[in-house]
Amino acid sequence: MTTFKYRARTAEGTLVTGVVEAYSEFEAVEQIKRSCTIVEKITEVKSDKKAHFDINEPLWVADKTLSLTASQFSIMLRAGISIGRVVELIAAQTTDKLMKRILTECSADVNAGYSLAQSLEKNGKKIPAAFIETVRAGEESGTLEICFDRLTSYYEKAYKVKKKVRSALTYPTVVILLSFVVVGIVMVVLVPTMIDLYGNMGQELPMITRILIAVSDFFVGYWPFLIVGLAVIIILYKMYSKTTGGELNVAKLKLKIPVIGRISVMNSASQFANTVSTLLTAGLPAARVLTIVARVMDNRAVGVELEKGVVEIESGKGFGDVLQSNSYLPEMLVEMAKVGEESGSLEETMDTIGTYYDEEAVAASDKALGMLEPMITVFLGIFVGFILLAVYLPMFNMYGGIAAS
Repeated sequence: MTTFKYRARTAEGTLVTGVVEAYSEFEAVEQIKRSCTIVEKITEVKSDKKAHFDINEPLWVADKTLSLTASQFSIMLRAGISIGRVVELIAAQTTDKLMKRILTECSADVNAGYSLAQSLEKNGKKIPAAFIETVRAGEESGTLEICFDRLTSYYEKAYKVKKKVRSALTYPTVVILLSFVVVGIVMVVLVPTMIDLYGNMGQELPMITRILIAVSDFFVGYWPFLIVGLAVIIILYKMYSKTTGGELNVAKLKLKIPVIGRISVMNSASQFANTVSTLLTAGLPAARVLTIVARVMDNRAVGVELEKGVVEIESGKGFGDVLQSNSYLPEMLVEMAKVGEESGSLEETMDTIGTYYDEEAVAASDKALGMLEPMITVFLGIFVGFILLAVYLPMFNMYGGIAAS
């Protein structure tokens, strides 16, 4: 809850000051008016954010933690434990520092009579909107334990898919980084030594050796500028991608890059289908589902397109028909949405198609890895061959000259 400082007057006109804890300013005023007739001033007492800062605390709650927490909620609620006590128990048991802090704050709110969704909403930037809205729907419909079951499956699946994709892309990333390190060491350390050696021979060097020496001179002479330039490019990219237009353009580019773009499309389709299925199962209306899904999509371009369809759904247009105008979602997903809507089983259809695109995302990552590995091998082979020729060709020429004489 939030603490508010107030100044008010009683019915007799006596000036009263104090503090009150409430979820919102409106509710704080209601509490004050139980003892005071006029509220002259009320201000929120800003909490000391530094007191909550912990370098070991995650920036947001991970999918694995959300899945485990949802599972614990479901089990305890089915055992008949009150929601307030459940929040207290899970807050005490969890090892995730961020989730522990969030649930500890929620415990005070829930025991004061507020809903769990209301309390979680205060940490909306730390917890996904899909999680909060599903909890809200469960509280309103009286099926909270069922909604937590669904959230358990949803975030467990999301965690496994992301883990597989990251695992598939880790190897080429490491190899590429090591390749750059090796190239840097060769150019800055090995080649200058070779230059000193050949400089004492007093003979004309082959073209390939002169090219290598020129490239090495550039690296040795300008490596500080290269590092600064790279850092500036990265910083500018980060700043640009934080802007509204930049974030949208970067998101569109991710969907169109050859090979990598397919991974982004499959990930977006998987996230969309699984989130829609979870929210529909929780009992949320289609317009509300599309609004939430548009907010939680990792790719902003897909989310912006989905936001445009909210008004169309509210005006009576079908879910599948709205998706038809989204050029970033696969055609099969759109057609399956239409079939599911017509048959009255949209949530089951989205769950099935979500599983399909989970597998497609992993397959796309494996395919990208299969294409990248030979490219890396060829690049390293050409580079090593170039270095060997540049180093040994002058020696061969020298030995040939000695033998001829």
